[in-house]
Amino acid sequence: MFPDSAGAGPERRTHVEQRGAAERCGESVAADPGGAAGPAGPAHAVPDVRRRIPRTDALLRDPRLLDATGRLGPERVKSAVRRAQQQAREGAVPPDAVAEAAVALLPRAACGLRPVINATGVLLHTNLGRAPLSAAARQAVQDAAGPTDVELDLTTGVRARRGRTALAALRARVPSAEAVHVVNNGAAALVLAAAALAAGKEIVVSRGEMVEIGDGFRLPDLLVSTGARLREVGTTNRTTVQDYAGAIGPETGFVLKVHPSNFRITGFTRAAEVGELAPLGVPVVADIGSGLPAPHPRLPDEPDARSQLEAGASLVTASGDKLLGGPQCGLVLGREDLVRAMSRHPLARALRVDKLTLAALEATLTGPKTPTEQALDADPEQLSRRAELLATALRADGVDARAVGSRATVGGGGAPGVTLPSAALSLPEPYATALREGPVPVVGRLDGGRCLLDLGSVPAEDDRRLAEAVRRVRAGER
Repeated sequence: MFPDSAGAGPERRTHVEQRGAAERCGESVAADPGGAAGPAGPAHAVPDVRRRIPRTDALLRDPRLLDATGRLGPERVKSAVRRAQQQAREGAVPPDAVAEAAVALLPRAACGLRPVINATGVLLHTNLGRAPLSAAARQAVQDAAGPTDVELDLTTGVRARRGRTALAALRARVPSAEAVHVVNNGAAALVLAAAALAAGKEIVVSRGEMVEIGDGFRLPDLLVSTGARLREVGTTNRTTVQDYAGAIGPETGFVLKVHPSNFRITGFTRAAEVGELAPLGVPVVADIGSGLPAPHPRLPDEPDARSQLEAGASLVTASGDKLLGGPQCGLVLGREDLVRAMSRHPLARALRVDKLTLAALEATLTGPKTPTEQALDADPEQLSRRAELLATALRADGVDARAVGSRATVGGGGAPGVTLPSAALSLPEPYATALREGPVPVVGRLDGGRCLLDLGSVPAEDDRRLAEAVRRVRAGER
C-alpha cells in the first residue's frame, strides 16, 4: 500500500536511533537535510560511540593494567575496567580514555592501609600504628615472608623451638630476666599471666591501678575473664605496702603492680613500689606497659624492664610496639619457672606470634637505633634548623610557612605528662585536611588556628616528601 515507506522506513529508524545514541553520549550530530527530507537524499549513518569503546580483553592487555593485575589480582582490575567502560557508555569518559580511567579507579596497593607521614608530634601515635619499624626490621619482615626455619633446626633437620633466635635476642637485651616469652600484644601477656598463675585464685591490686587500657577494654574485666578473682586494696590516690600485706593469704596467686601509662594522679598520693612488695612472699607481676628495656634519661619516671626485675619483680609484662620500637607483641620477662608455666599453658598457643613478628622483633633488638629511639634522642637545635630550612624553601614557592617551636609527646600509653622539645612547620589551617587527603597523606595537628607539622615525629629523610606534599596542596593538586 505504501511502496516508498517499505524501503525508507527501516533506514530512517536506524538513522534516528543512531542519532539519539550519539546525542546521549554527548557527541554533536550534524544536520542531514538530504536524508531526512525524502527519498531523494541518502541517509548519513552516524557511528554509535559505544562501538568505539575498547573491548575488555583489549583493555586488559594495556601495559598499565597488566602491571596492576600482577599487583592487585585479576578480579579487581576487571571490575575497574567494567566501571570505566560504563562511564564511557554514559558519556563521562571518551572511548580513547577508558584504559586511563580504569587505572585511575584502581587502589594504589592491594592493602587498604596507606603509609602516612606522622607529623603530629606524637611519637607513638596509636591511630597511626604506634612505633614505626626500623629499616632493619622491615627488611627482616620481607625476608621472613617466604618459607623460613621458624621451627626447624637446619643442622639436624628436626623441629626446633619456635622463634628461638628472637627469644635469645630479647633475653640478651634484658639480662636481668632468667627467661622470656612473647605473645601477640601487651594485654595478652598480662592475661596469660593471670590464666597460668592465678586462675581460681586472687590477684592483689591497688584500686588506683584498675585502669582502662583503651577502646573500652578495662584491666579488671580482662583479668576476671581468666578465672582469677581480684582483691582490691588501698584507695585511688594512696596505697601502702601494708595494704598489700594485709590482703595476702593462701588464695593469693600474685600481686599485680600496674604502671598507669595513660594518665597521672598528682597531689596527695602514695604508691608502693616493686622493691617494697618483693619481700611479701608471693610473686610480684609488674605490668610496665610501654616496654622500655632500660632507663632513659629523658623519661626518668618511666619504669623499665631491667630496673623492675632488679628491684625484685618476679615477672615483667610489656608491649613491644611502644618504647621498644618494635612490632606489636607482648613481652614476658622474669623467673624461669613462671615463664615456663605461662609458655606451656593452653592459652599460650592461642596467643602466639607469627614468624613476621618474630623477625621484626629480633631485628629491632639486635639492629641499629629504632626510629623511636632516634626521635627520643633528637637534638632540638637540629629540629629547629630543619623547620627553618623547610619554611624558607616553601615561602619561596608562595606558601605561608613559618618555623615555630613545639613540644612533642611520647604517646601510645607511655610517659604521660612528659613533653619533648621540638620544632614545627606552621601552615594555614586549611592545609590540614588537604594534606591528609593527598597521595602521600600527611597527618599534622591544629593549634591556634594553624596547621602544625611537628618534626619531632618526622624522620629527617622524610623532609623532602613533606615539602612536596605541601607544594602539591599549594598548587591545588590532591
